Amino acid sequence: MENMMGLLRIHIQRGVNLAVRDMRSSDPYVVIKMGKQQKVKTRVVKKNVNPEWNEDLTLTVADPNLPIRVCVYDRDTFSFDDKMGDAEFEIATFIKVLKMRLEGLPDGTIITKVQPNRQNCLAEESYIVWSKGKLVQNMVLRLRNVECGEVELQLQWIDVPTSKGL
Repeated sequence: MENMMGLLRIHIQRGVNLAVRDMRSSDPYVVIKMGKQQKVKTRVVKKNVNPEWNEDLTLTVADPNLPIRVCVYDRDTFSFDDKMGDAEFEIATFIKVLKMRLEGLPDGTIITKVQPNRQNCLAEESYIVWSKGKLVQNMVLRLRNVECGEVELQLQWIDVPTSKGL
C-alpha cells in the first residue's frame, strides 16, 4: 500500500457491563474498521457480559483523519449475530504526539489528555502516555445505540520501514 503511514495496534482489553442479548448472557466479540479497509475482529467469549479479550488487532493507516469504528456483536448460532453497541474514536491527537518524536522519557509520563465530549465516545479522560519506551493511548469507550456497555482498549503505533511514515 503506497500511501501507508504505518500500522496501528489496538489492544482490546475487555468489555464492561455489556448488554445481554441471549437468555441470560451474551457471546460477545469486537469488530474494528477504519474507512473502507477490511475489518479485524476478536475471538468470541462465550456467556460473558464482562469479557476479557486481551487481543491485539492491527490496522493499516493511510489517512489518520478517518475515524475508527468499534462494533460489539453477540455471536448467534442459528440466526444473524446481534449488535451490542458501537463506538467511534479518532487518532489525530495520538498521531500529533507521535510526530513530536519523543524519546527517553520516564515510564508513565503523561504527554497529553483527550477529554470526553459529544463528538467522541470516551467514557472518561483518555491519556497518551510514555510506557516502556513507546507512546500508548488508553481509552474507555462508551458504546452507543445500546442500553449499556463499555470497551477498554489501548493504541500503539508500529512504524513500517517501507511506509511513507508520519
